[in-house]
Amino acid sequence: MTVKPITWIGDETGLLRLLDQTRLPAETEWIDCRTATDVWRAIRTLQVRGAPAIGVSAAYGVVLGLQTVAEGDRAAFNRRLDEVCRELASSRPTAVNLFWALDRVRRVADVDCDASSGECLRRVWEEAKEIEAEDRRMCDAIGRHGAPLLAGLNGVLTHCNAGALATAGSGTALAVIVEAVRQGAPLCVYADETRPLWQGARLTAWELTQQNISCTVICDSMAGWVMRQGRVQAVVVGADRIAANGDTANKIGTYSVAQLAQAHGIPFYVAAPTSTFDLSLADGESIPIEERSREEVAAPQGKLLAPAAADVYNPAFDVTPASLIRGIITERGVISPVTADQVRQVVGAPREAASGHAGERSR
Repeated sequence: MTVKPITWIGDETGLLRLLDQTRLPAETEWIDCRTATDVWRAIRTLQVRGAPAIGVSAAYGVVLGLQTVAEGDRAAFNRRLDEVCRELASSRPTAVNLFWALDRVRRVADVDCDASSGECLRRVWEEAKEIEAEDRRMCDAIGRHGAPLLAGLNGVLTHCNAGALATAGSGTALAVIVEAVRQGAPLCVYADETRPLWQGARLTAWELTQQNISCTVICDSMAGWVMRQGRVQAVVVGADRIAANGDTANKIGTYSVAQLAQAHGIPFYVAAPTSTFDLSLADGESIPIEERSREEVAAPQGKLLAPAAADVYNPAFDVTPASLIRGIITERGVISPVTADQVRQVVGAPREAASGHAGERSR
């Protein structure tokens, strides 16, 4: 990718520049975020989206939110830290990387009670930079671990967008696909359009064509027929939150694709960094599912498609049970079979506050 969707400009007093993904593929426009509220708005309105990218952006959002108290006393700094983390945590409920990143920057600010506010701001900025750098390394590792699973295949299907636009690096699901192509796999990528916001048609297809990788956009309802025709030999998707047993929340429609893959004997893979796991949740039943506005379904891009009197149900995510997942591709290797024991061996012990309560300070 020649376009970098997340860029921090300057030192700890700088700003965050984001690619406005709501404008793609027609326009390439950038947003300069100078406050935490600017970042909150960018996350909430999907100008930046994808669990890892949300986490990186939120970490930088904390830096922006603390710039105004860098010259004040620590008590004022700590109060502002609470406020900023609560605000950013309220932007979207499902993607666990958001809360994971907020917890990380909070911890570095709390390490030394005697440090000045300015020193704490610098530590938060350095931690945000490290979160971004780690994400790039994790994406590369996911690609390396996952590419052999696609060796020799001709067709792979993906849902939503889990590429460079959704991360600070080369992506998760798309990192696997891009690395497999680099290693010689003759892949054609079938990209579900991913309604109601068309992240597959708008974003995944844009990324793949930017990299000269063969891509065919299909309606979501065509996935089963494409599998039946033998055009697809594997499915690879990303994730927004993964429970301790491997149940996976991803963009709405993923569960249907997983069921279709099982019906056709096609392996279904999830690609995600270990930061996307929430081991405090035993299974997917406890994953919070964001519900978004009726307009996204009934009047996309301002065009009325459903009568005003009709109700609309618009969950942004669904949960695919671990039983439908052949393997979860992480930066530490592939988890297969997908069981709680295997997840624990690869991911480790549960993290506190991963369930979405990053707005409260530990005392």
